[in-house]
Amino acid sequence: MRQLILIPLLSLILGCDDFKENQPGTNQDMYFPPNSGSDWETESISSLGWNKDAIPELRNYLIESNTKAFMILINGRIVLEEYFDGHSVSDSWEWNSAGKTLVATTSTIALQNNQIQIDSKVSDYLGTGWTNMPSEKEALITVKNLLNMSAGNDESKQLMVKQNITYIADASSRWAYSNIFQKLIEITEVSSGSSYENYFNKNLKEKIGMDGYWNFGLVFTIYHSTARSMAKFGILALNKGKWMNEQIIDEELFIQSISTSQNLNPSYGYMWWLNGKENYMLPSDRNIYPGMLVSNAPVDMYAAMGAFDQRLYVVPSKNMVVVRMGNASDPNNPVFAGSKFDNELWSKINKVYQ
Repeated sequence: MRQLILIPLLSLILGCDDFKENQPGTNQDMYFPPNSGSDWETESISSLGWNKDAIPELRNYLIESNTKAFMILINGRIVLEEYFDGHSVSDSWEWNSAGKTLVATTSTIALQNNQIQIDSKVSDYLGTGWTNMPSEKEALITVKNLLNMSAGNDESKQLMVKQNITYIADASSRWAYSNIFQKLIEITEVSSGSSYENYFNKNLKEKIGMDGYWNFGLVFTIYHSTARSMAKFGILALNKGKWMNEQIIDEELFIQSISTSQNLNPSYGYMWWLNGKENYMLPSDRNIYPGMLVSNAPVDMYAAMGAFDQRLYVVPSKNMVVVRMGNASDPNNPVFAGSKFDNELWSKINKVYQ
């Protein structure tokens, strides 16, 4: 078996013959790493026909942008894997808002298990009075509104207690990025009769062999894991919810989650950011920007994006998954999603694989 614990970048740059000759070809079937252990098949730069001379520029940018962990996978196999600033393959890091996709995926599993209904009122699960809105406005909010950030609440209030969930606009009439998604966690618990973490572990984490844990803070709900676990989730997403021979997430429901979910921000699905759309909105910003979310990235890319540039990019046309964890590329502007970092990183990646 072709296995890897850690790929030294130098061996990729030099194209070491011993490293190349035992690597799988570019047209092989999708690979799924084992659910336990450190074995992971690899793919060499030379077998892909990529430009190894562009790797030092990519690596230098990763260092300059405060990266801790970086991976590129093709067909599930590791092509590049690098760790910086004392971080290692076994170290966990925070997903920040990239973890919203984990919540959306868990909610999707609850949907396919008929434990929740996407068009049901949130009050059907949490009871009336879960917000500080007029009752007739609260009654407009559905599970779908939580998934696509169109609940109409005041997004400036991040602590999701009743007094902070106040009315700005009717549900479905306004897109605004906020912590309102956390109510999906409560809905899952009520509908399943299980703690959220147990439900997540049983239905997602354990099925694909992720490590990590949830930190349910007072304000933020954040997942922590190794880069490899983020990569495993990326492989699941690349395969539209299928892992090996099991369809963990209903394919049709998963496709809905990576499709435009409302007519306000076409670049947003169910917690996934979508490239290739005609315009986009960003967190904490009421502007509508023309063009694609990440102009240098492939048109069909969808991504999990979190504060301080935590990134999981999935590109079906290239069977590619890219993981980046670390500190903010620009400490003076640690935005949640759609930072200039994305375009700069993809300009470097493009030089490697094109």
